[in-house]
Amino acid sequence: MSGPPFASIWFDCDSTLSAIEGVDELLRWAPAALRGEVAALTRRAMEGSLPLDAVYGQRLRLLAPRAEHLEAVGRLYCEHAVPDAREVVAALRALGKQVGIMSGGMLPAVRALAQQLGIDPRLVHAVALSFDAGGAYRDFDRASPLSRNGGKAELVRALPAPLRPLAFVGDGATDLETQGAADLFVGYGGVAVREVVRARAQRWFATPSLAPVLDFVLTADERSRLAQQPEFAALLARVRPTGN
Repeated sequence: MSGPPFASIWFDCDSTLSAIEGVDELLRWAPAALRGEVAALTRRAMEGSLPLDAVYGQRLRLLAPRAEHLEAVGRLYCEHAVPDAREVVAALRALGKQVGIMSGGMLPAVRALAQQLGIDPRLVHAVALSFDAGGAYRDFDRASPLSRNGGKAELVRALPAPLRPLAFVGDGATDLETQGAADLFVGYGGVAVREVVRARAQRWFATPSLAPVLDFVLTADERSRLAQQPEFAALLARVRPTGN
């Protein structure tokens, strides 16, 4: 396990940067009979008891989201951004670090959150969807590693040298798989606690605010540099990690 300084910090989206699960939000437009089935599939995949590739396409086939539904989920991501997410991203970027999102979520919606948080769209990795001319769902990018287990670790290993060393922050089983590929994995339980992640993560915290992550991914010198910038004083006051 390596410690800071890190060249880049990567975050999961659902239940990490935003307090919702995008696929679950698509249930708003689904027949009532499907809602329990889809929610159960999502829960089992996040907990690691069911392979992601066994449920990814099945959920989308059942839900058949329209393009406008993805736009709505993007707005919901933004409305439910985790406390201090934008401030944490701003602080990391002020220190010259690259900040990215790596998510099994749906790319159009994840991009909307990235834009609100000030994250470079070139550092946003999620699963692309295709729609017909009328906006009806056609398919997802079946070649995307992010639609299956091990995909995040695969993409982390493929990141170029200027982005290393790097830390990854996430809440779910597929995020935990980056441990070893990333130089540090930080488990986040402020939205949802996945027991497997809490038990195995190199670092862990479970506050509603994302601010405590700075204590794990910054050096003392980097925190001191932030403290000299008045706009980050309130954020640094909330850096009180809980857990190991």
